Amino acid sequence: MASTISIDRFIELIDIYPAIDVRSPSEYARGHIPGAFNIPLFNDEERAIVGTKYVSEGRQEAVRIGLELVAPKLNHFIDTLNSKVAQKNILVYCWRGGMRSASMSWLFGLAGFKPLTLEGGYKSFRRHAQASFEKNYKFLVLGGMTGCGKTEILKKLKEAGEQVIDLEGLANHKGSAFGWINQLPQPSTEHFENLLFNELRLLNPMQPTWIEDESKSIGSVFIPQSIFNQMVNSPTVVIETDFQSRIDRLVNEYTSCEKQYLIDSVKRIQKRLGLEKAQRCIDLIHTGKLAEAIAITLEYYDKTYKYGLDQKKIPPKNFAFDGISNTVDELISYRKSLKY
Repeated sequence: MASTISIDRFIELIDIYPAIDVRSPSEYARGHIPGAFNIPLFNDEERAIVGTKYVSEGRQEAVRIGLELVAPKLNHFIDTLNSKVAQKNILVYCWRGGMRSASMSWLFGLAGFKPLTLEGGYKSFRRHAQASFEKNYKFLVLGGMTGCGKTEILKKLKEAGEQVIDLEGLANHKGSAFGWINQLPQPSTEHFENLLFNELRLLNPMQPTWIEDESKSIGSVFIPQSIFNQMVNSPTVVIETDFQSRIDRLVNEYTSCEKQYLIDSVKRIQKRLGLEKAQRCIDLIHTGKLAEAIAITLEYYDKTYKYGLDQKKIPPKNFAFDGISNTVDELISYRKSLKY
């Protein structure tokens, strides 16, 4: 029989042992423990059949139909696990730490593996992750107008050994109406939270962490309210870059994408741009005048960002952009000077 472990112990082992999520594919897709791979006991259709049987005829009949569905797949489960892991110690979880994880752990144990089952399942992980958002973090918020190079600066800060949380990287979105272009599909908000927790748990709480200035939503996902509140109340530095340099950076970023993607993005904000400006912007994209089109959209985004800065509890400190390396050095020096 597999051993059951607490969520705290599970988190300690997640970077050492492979984790297997035995829930259905749709449950896994909606959100899972980062790094876990899916070997579903039931597919989505089978799970619905078992659930319906449980409601209509009770637990015994649900177990019976479940066994009928699973029996032909037992070798497949073991073959799949063997193809994915190179060690015998494994972690297993389902939704609530019930029959699905117990059954699969029993099977994996018969095959020579040493499974540890998560007490309370994925549900306990979600409670643990959400509780972590209530902790106090020493954030340093990196701000600046669209196109000022914040993403590249964050990357270089991390390379320099600074603690960094890349929210846009976790969200697969760059924040604006154009932020989805050249990005992978966004995770659900649930899984974004899981990914964020996975980053936060690795931080040294005694050291400040750089995090990019964002609104509450990044594309279709939302920052946890407690984390967002801390960002609003944390020290902010603003990178100041001249208007033309910002346009040049954005032109370079979006030149390779299809024009229709840009046009579709403009249409998303046409009411806020104004219908006349939006149409002018679209016409410029059609004719290949991307720099002029970007200049129009920046007028809107600059105004929006200035409003966001006004909501900060601590007055931001401005840094003139002086090349990536010099700017990163200045930011690190500033971080070291803070009694934070």
